[in-house]
Amino acid sequence: MGNQFIMPSRVFYGENALNYAASAICALGKKALIVTDPMMLKLGNAEPVIKMLERADIEYFVFDGITGEPTDKMIESGLAVYNAEACDFLIGLGGGSPIDSMKAIAAVATSGGSINDYMGKVITVPTPPMVAIPTTSGTGSEATQFTIITNTEKDIKMLLKGAVLMPDIAVVDPAFTLTAPQSVTAATGLDALCHAAEAYTSRKAQPMTDEFALSAIKKIFKYLPVCYNDGANVEARAQMSFAALQAGIAFNNASVTVIHGMSRPIGAMFHVPHGISNAMLLFACFSYVYDGAYSRFADMAREIGAADASDSDEIAAEKFIEACRELCKVCNVPTLAEYGIKKEDFFAVMDKMSEDAVASGSPANTIKELDKQDVLNIYENLWK
Repeated sequence: MGNQFIMPSRVFYGENALNYAASAICALGKKALIVTDPMMLKLGNAEPVIKMLERADIEYFVFDGITGEPTDKMIESGLAVYNAEACDFLIGLGGGSPIDSMKAIAAVATSGGSINDYMGKVITVPTPPMVAIPTTSGTGSEATQFTIITNTEKDIKMLLKGAVLMPDIAVVDPAFTLTAPQSVTAATGLDALCHAAEAYTSRKAQPMTDEFALSAIKKIFKYLPVCYNDGANVEARAQMSFAALQAGIAFNNASVTVIHGMSRPIGAMFHVPHGISNAMLLFACFSYVYDGAYSRFADMAREIGAADASDSDEIAAEKFIEACRELCKVCNVPTLAEYGIKKEDFFAVMDKMSEDAVASGSPANTIKELDKQDVLNIYENLWK
């Protein structure tokens, strides 16, 4: 069976990747809109990008209005600045929120209307050129055709897609990740693990995504604990940056499954950061669905050394899921209750969350067939 495999047109990765990418970036247009958040300015992460543009006499405007996970209101503000400043290309600098926002601003700049108009539709109109520079190792947005934006009126996280949302250039330079605090390192690293493991256990998995996913999983289990406990470890940061890129490429082509489908509603209703809500769900979701794909979960266990050839696929699969739970413990992932969510509040909106999760389409990519009741069961299991 034939397969399609897509990724950014150009990827610059490794130490000094920004310097290598400079000429390619500066050839994209005459004025850049740098989409970022206030912390990137405070930490000095925007300075190398600004200096790069100034050396090439490229005009720019910094939009730092991404103050949390992106909403339709933030996109409206960014679009207004893009048009008012007569920009002709965009640079997303930061975690997944600024990069996702860059994509949404670029999409509406050429497609028109509101970003909310594109829920459930494939975005097809070419965008202005885009450059993604991640400062965390996890979201993989620099390598995907997706963006997640909250519709503030409906209280839902919209998964928007289209090949035109793929950045033209991705710059994966581990130097930018050294400033990530421990909590962000954990959240984004576990997000990357979910990307890779869901891609490997997706109905849409293919040989090339399998290679990227398994490689990412092996790196994450080895290097995430190091990064979490020693954020200044450059080698570990570099390996996690590479793993996040691989995981992003994998799920961009194979899609995510039940974890992401159920995570988005938690984020929308209770404002839990995306990576943390994924991690909260990891054990409960995989424990519920692994019997539909023993061999796939077993492969991952053997890849990380949690199981060997003497273990049956079922036993190996269980060992992988337990290894995921232990990694979450190492990274101090809170439960819903520890995060401050009340059980009665959660159960009050659980039916809506289940409907939204199923409607997203992600749970349908799970090899084990799932319906709304299954999703409800998993949500309930989070409290056991």
